[in-house]
Amino acid sequence: MIPTRSRPATPRLALVLTAATLMVVTNVYGAVSAHADQTPGVPPGTEASASAPVEVDPADPDLKLPEGSTLAEPKVLDIKQVVEDQSGDERREDTNSDVKFALQAEVLFGKDSARLSAQAKARISTIAEEIKAQNATKIRVFGFTDNLGSSAHGDVLSRKRADAVQNVLDQELTSAGVTYEVRGYGEQYPIADNSTESGRKKNRRVEVSFPRSES
Repeated sequence: MIPTRSRPATPRLALVLTAATLMVVTNVYGAVSAHADQTPGVPPGTEASASAPVEVDPADPDLKLPEGSTLAEPKVLDIKQVVEDQSGDERREDTNSDVKFALQAEVLFGKDSARLSAQAKARISTIAEEIKAQNATKIRVFGFTDNLGSSAHGDVLSRKRADAVQNVLDQELTSAGVTYEVRGYGEQYPIADNSTESGRKKNRRVEVSFPRSES
């Protein structure tokens, strides 16, 4: 009996290695593998996506502006800086043009009330000092509520609260020429989700904003 020779394993191994190498090269250059979505433990969209650098020809006519067109005037982007105290009761936003303070209603008023506490007046006095430092003369005071209760009640309550804050600012800012824009927006313009108490708490607020000094 003539013994049967088994087929060498080397060519098959070489084929497997070649396929694996091809898959790695394909993935490195950004092509989507036909079996990438079947790889266990790899969420879609997390496959390798590196690509070779692309050379740019500066003389390419497609990179030139059409005849007669011009670039838009350059402008400085408005950068916003937000600082919030650890309790979340007070938040300050600074941009290139404005300063805004947002005080949660709980630190200013009792429940469903527009009567300011002594602690609230101290907080508003601090805002008044910043207004003086910025030499601001146009001040906006806006009140907001959550979406509990009727919309009409929220509109009235938020306006009364804005009026109460404006009255304290007016006592602190004795210089002439200061004008106010006071509004009660009720449940409009929420900044958090009204479906949770933590979100409603953030929405119950009074905002005081004014222009920054240009100096």
